[in-house]
Amino acid sequence: MRTTLARHGAAAAAALSLVLAAPAPAPAAGSAPPVGGDPAAAAGAALVAGRASRSPLVFRTCPAVEELSDPVRCASLRVPLDYARPDGPQISLTVSRAAATGRAKAPRQGSLVFNPGGPGGSGMPFPLVAGLPAWRRLAAAYDLVGYAPRGVGRSAPLSCRGPGGRPEGPTRVPVEPSAAYKAERLAAARSYARGCALRSGEALRHYTTLNNVRDLHVLRAALGDRKLTFLGASYGTYLGAVYATLYPEHVRRMVFDSAVDPDPRRVWYRNNLDQALGFERRWYDFRAWVARHHATYRLGATAEAVRASWERVRGAVARVPAGGVVGTGELQSAFLRAAYYDDVWPDRAAALAAFLRGDPGPLVEQAGPDPDPASAAGARNATAVYTAVLCNDASWPADWATWDRDHTELARRAPFETWANAFLNLPCANWPVRERQQPVEVGERPGSRLPRTLIVAAERDGATPHAGALELQRRLGARAALVTELGAGAHGVAGGRNECVDAHVERYLLRGETRGWRRTCAPHPEPAPVSLDDRATRAPGNAPRALLPPVV
Repeated sequence: MRTTLARHGAAAAAALSLVLAAPAPAPAAGSAPPVGGDPAAAAGAALVAGRASRSPLVFRTCPAVEELSDPVRCASLRVPLDYARPDGPQISLTVSRAAATGRAKAPRQGSLVFNPGGPGGSGMPFPLVAGLPAWRRLAAAYDLVGYAPRGVGRSAPLSCRGPGGRPEGPTRVPVEPSAAYKAERLAAARSYARGCALRSGEALRHYTTLNNVRDLHVLRAALGDRKLTFLGASYGTYLGAVYATLYPEHVRRMVFDSAVDPDPRRVWYRNNLDQALGFERRWYDFRAWVARHHATYRLGATAEAVRASWERVRGAVARVPAGGVVGTGELQSAFLRAAYYDDVWPDRAAALAAFLRGDPGPLVEQAGPDPDPASAAGARNATAVYTAVLCNDASWPADWATWDRDHTELARRAPFETWANAFLNLPCANWPVRERQQPVEVGERPGSRLPRTLIVAAERDGATPHAGALELQRRLGARAALVTELGAGAHGVAGGRNECVDAHVERYLLRGETRGWRRTCAPHPEPAPVSLDDRATRAPGNAPRALLPPVV
């Protein structure tokens, strides 16, 4: 149903009902966040990176479990669990690479390292893009490098549940949660947080953005590069921005795709509130598209009429789960992908239409549980890493009354995803790690000068609203260029969706050039509608696209 490339990372994308999380309350007046966290950890990272530069990675045939074919090779990178104890317990991170082809008369420019976000996403399949025509020139100039960050996949995998700890469904998500339902979810969040502590122990506190940045610093050195060339998407933009703040002298070129708002006051609680509003806009965009294709789907000629059709389906599966496995929770998760990626719009619309005509098959196919045990395990792992990093990264409101008040008010304006977002992140209210990180004040430091950087973003992105790209540009300074895809909202802009955006990215990565402080691109074409008869002759679209591992 999916290509090998598109299949990688799909479990992580399905597991995370959002791409990043929300930010923390603002620091107290006069207490600026520390630039690099624990000085001992910073010193440890410098020591380990120095050692890595003298012991470069050795790449060999990838293990079969990675499903990575030639020309991709794999290696393991040893890093300390705790950088304040550089010679203490070590963990191994998996790394993948496709060596620069040297074709297209492009001089080799080192490594291009990719992070797809999450946190919890794996970049291991990224080097497979070397075989795609759109990547020919970049693959000629760069070693394309992916990796699984700490906690992800085989990189010291993090777990918060046992193998049988995740219900298979159907699950329920009420439109307006009652007090009893909220109490149930609060209890579940506390249980999940306890599970993270029980299964991870003292190691849990070391899964943070700051340690991810230190790991990236060591990876750069182990690749033999004095300076880092980096492509980060979604949470990967925050990772890259913190790296640029802490190690500006080691930055060569950086592309930030679909930028997280790095303002410490928004990391992470308040970013999630913004995200719910963004998803509401994209949910409208999907319904408006379906309405424009009423002749195909017969779901309504206006966005409000399409909403009514959606509510009919929602009410039906609330009473009797579709196929016995798709309740309102599964329905919500499947259609959240429509708020991320417009690639799935035709199939999601066809599934609704088929259900209302008496055929639940397409809906069960798209929203039902993944039958692959490995994918289910990957989903649990991705959720654990996502939760640990975001809960460790910043302070979250500890009292349920704050969550309840903020989300009740927000749900009046953005009902589609507000409560699902809240309940996903609720373990952070009772997180067992007492000392949280303080978010880094992203931006140029006095005396440092970042090289030219490039931000690309979609104007109507729901997962990372466009305001985050504007804030990141403001913080990175006058040498940070921003390219906006107008009128579009698919998450993850670079890598094959928009030729104009890709031209800016390629020009920058190959020649270091940006065309002005702020530029715009026309939106990529909307997907064409697919009738129920046409859909029966082809595989459904669950993967966002086939050029990059899914941005999560």
